[in-house]
Amino acid sequence: MAPADVPDPEEQPVAANDNGNADGPDPEALRKVNKVALKFARIIGRRMAREDFAARIAAANDNNTPKEND
Repeated sequence: MAPADVPDPEEQPVAANDNGNADGPDPEALRKVNKVALKFARIIGRRMAREDFAARIAAANDNNTPKEND
């Protein structure tokens, strides 16, 4: 499931250590890592939200089931 507002790769911020032709990591590789990290963060956030929502639903349903011959 993809988010509705997928960011444009061209609009992504440039890494602070983007030194062009320096001996550092490839800026494109850093952008790919950033994209993957954001995707994982969204997945984890959705999972946490689902778990929190399920816990709230369970806590809100405090009705006792009727017992027979009570």
